[in-house]
Amino acid sequence: MISIGAEAARWAGLQIDLNSKYRAGKITADQLWRFINLSPKAREECFGNLKRPTMVASVVPTEKFGLLVDLGIITVPADYDHMSQLSSFKSNNRYRFYSYNHDITDVNFWNPTRILKPGDRLWVRAHKQIILGTTTSRERLAFLESLGSHHTGAQGASLVFEQKRDQLPKGYWYVSFDEKYRLWEDEQDRHMLPAIHVNSHGVFSFLLSDFERPWRDFSRAFLSFCDEPVLIDTDK
Repeated sequence: MISIGAEAARWAGLQIDLNSKYRAGKITADQLWRFINLSPKAREECFGNLKRPTMVASVVPTEKFGLLVDLGIITVPADYDHMSQLSSFKSNNRYRFYSYNHDITDVNFWNPTRILKPGDRLWVRAHKQIILGTTTSRERLAFLESLGSHHTGAQGASLVFEQKRDQLPKGYWYVSFDEKYRLWEDEQDRHMLPAIHVNSHGVFSFLLSDFERPWRDFSRAFLSFCDEPVLIDTDK
């Protein structure tokens, strides 16, 4: 009696199985030829236990904006009147500005998303672009929305000047954003955003900037107006 090893027996069984599958049309000569001509590594990758590397997406959200300065809390004065704030502000502060855009009026900027009321307290910060290239007004609005910021229009910017101008870093514009449809349109159909500008020498201007234009200058900062943070007493 001839004894054959286990490996040889397995090989003989595979040949019988292969012939059976060939006759049944479950494998073709061409398929077999392609298989046996694969490299050992290719066969192992297809049929072996080789551990395949896990593909991990390296997509990291790009942070486009960062904090420039935390200005703290502004309080809307007791005698604040939304319908006349900009005219009274101009009368009281025009001499403090080197340049003042006379289209910043109560009539042109009457409809901000958030109409301030006496006694309101808002946490104000200024933010700036921190990436190269350009960003859009929509991207800046989306960032403000992520903070829960209110859009207080030219009126909010005027209060920042009155209460926080000494804290504004020099060399920046401070734009007060709002939704496009709430902004005043000039004669060229541009939607205009109010902005406080303080140059590198500390000279102020109250100006307008175009909502539709791309923002590429790092000096074009913008303001957020958020609800006052609630302080939790950890000692209780």
